[in-house]
Amino acid sequence: MIKAPNRYNTTRSFKDHYQERKLLIKRSIVAFAFVAIMLMVLLIRSWYLQVVLYDDYQTRSNDNRISVQPIAPKRGLIYDRNGVLLAENRSIYSLAIIPEKAGNVEETLERLNALALIDEKDRARFLETQKGQRRFKSLIVKNHLSEDEVARFSVDSHQFPGVRVEARLIRFYPYGSELVHALGYVGRINDLELAQIDQSNYRATRHIGKVGLEKYYESILHGTVGFRRVETDVRGRVIGKPLFEKPPVPGSNLRLAMDIRLQKVAAQAMGNKRGSVVAVDPRDGGVLLLVSNPGYDPNEFVTGISSANYRKLTSSEARPLFNRALRGLYSPGSTIKPHLGWIGLETGVVTPETTVYDPGYWVIPNEEQRVYRDWNPRGHGAKVDLQKAIVQSCDPYFYNLAYRMGIDTLSVNMQNFGFGDFTGIDMGEEVPGIMPSRDWKRRNKKLAWFPGETVITGIGQGYWIATPLQLANSIAQLGIAGTRFQLRMVSHIQDQGHELTLDNESWHATPVIGAALQADFSNQSNIDAVHLAMRKVTQYPEGTAKKAFFGAPYASAGKTGTVQLVTQSGEDYDQNKVAKKLHDNAVYVGYAPYDSPQIALAVVLENEGHGGEVAAPIARQIFDEFFKNQAADKAALNRQEVPKAMTTTKSQSIGQEG
Repeated sequence: MIKAPNRYNTTRSFKDHYQERKLLIKRSIVAFAFVAIMLMVLLIRSWYLQVVLYDDYQTRSNDNRISVQPIAPKRGLIYDRNGVLLAENRSIYSLAIIPEKAGNVEETLERLNALALIDEKDRARFLETQKGQRRFKSLIVKNHLSEDEVARFSVDSHQFPGVRVEARLIRFYPYGSELVHALGYVGRINDLELAQIDQSNYRATRHIGKVGLEKYYESILHGTVGFRRVETDVRGRVIGKPLFEKPPVPGSNLRLAMDIRLQKVAAQAMGNKRGSVVAVDPRDGGVLLLVSNPGYDPNEFVTGISSANYRKLTSSEARPLFNRALRGLYSPGSTIKPHLGWIGLETGVVTPETTVYDPGYWVIPNEEQRVYRDWNPRGHGAKVDLQKAIVQSCDPYFYNLAYRMGIDTLSVNMQNFGFGDFTGIDMGEEVPGIMPSRDWKRRNKKLAWFPGETVITGIGQGYWIATPLQLANSIAQLGIAGTRFQLRMVSHIQDQGHELTLDNESWHATPVIGAALQADFSNQSNIDAVHLAMRKVTQYPEGTAKKAFFGAPYASAGKTGTVQLVTQSGEDYDQNKVAKKLHDNAVYVGYAPYDSPQIALAVVLENEGHGGEVAAPIARQIFDEFFKNQAADKAALNRQEVPKAMTTTKSQSIGQEG
């Protein structure tokens, strides 16, 4: 029997070599094209990175391999007028550990403690400091090693791998508190200062001028930072010698108009008294000395003063941090009577022959209910003229003069002597004081001016307040009967060198330019009358400073002042019955020599009593020292000798701030 064919059962073959070969070729072409494209992309990218971006990646590569290290500039030094070093850079020694080389750090610290080189506080501080630090970097474990500690460590240094003594330079002030208010000091840079300075120029510097000359001349003293390029490994270790080095530009040195010999005498003469002494050269405005007492040790601030010591300074009633020379505001008292007398002559309000009667008080005409008393309860008698009024400091004469002159004339003319204005001293922080007037009171007190206020302004009290700087500069102007100069601490600025060189062309005296005008002393007879009266102040038998200047080998002129801080009540006033802080201020201003002034000064002592008894003797000591030094320097010059103070060592000239 024959079966019918099954249409669902075919014998067709699944092996089609032609189709398989065709599919393989297609896939190979696609794969090859993909590889070719990727290779092309890779080659293009490689070319782009290595050719187009070559400079950029070369820099990045160098950054991974080369490190830039800043180099601190040497801070400029400060000298007095004779070359005596006032602010220097001194070496200090620190004990440092490189943890990587020291091995077991805690064991090393225990052994250092056993040798009494560190204490537990140093150990704990170091262990806290090293957290997060690289182990190959040197870390300070103790600052300010003594010479004995350095010597003891040196003996056993071989037993302490990774431990070494490092030396660095920091600012040092050899005269300490005697000069702090003149020089200021440097201290660690804080966040506020960091935001204000050029940080790139302070990358290697920890300190900056905080107050005084150190702050005012910071840009000159600091210098310009340098740098070196060094090769480092992946962990930051320096490999080999520096690849390139740009040395820093050192700061410039300052030479002051100040004479440290006068400064020391003034500071010693003041002792524990609170106040200020300022002396200037009336011929050019150079500041010969500037003392504010009490002071403080600036060296404590350089390395960081302790909280306890800082609280002690800020809480002291004596206010040692306060610069009285620049910011202390005091009633000038009777020290302005020569100025006022001269203004009276110049304006024609009085003549040399004008007299008043002084029974011990004075009253405003037609206002007898208010009595203005003389410092002398018995008065100075009849016919008190200008000469007698200045010599004996007669208050009623100047009550009468001020009243007749009026506050408008008085205020405008006193501004010509610099009162109520800045002296322009190159220290910053100065305040202008107050020279009262109608407009001033209306602006500041919202009140009208009264005649009685003019009266007390005539003896330098009431609203009138001035700084010791202003008093010294005004008496200098009156003494030379000429230009009032801008006060200057720095007389020369010199570039760093191996020797101290003095550049006489770098500074010229500059007249004060401001709202106040210069006084006109063209009438010689008027200024002569005032000068003669001031000369008699220092002479027997009646001068208020006669005791202080008795036997002086030179002729000087001056004016005493005693400023009451409490209202006098009749004749019962006795300052010994009030607290010390309410005792009278003692003031003295003067100049010498009388015929050709070379030095003018102001002495202000807080709560010390009469100016002639307390302040004038200090002025006498300063004048004595000035002329003694002048004679000694002249003799040395005649012998063609250089005083020791003028010599400078190389190490002093190139000191470095740490």
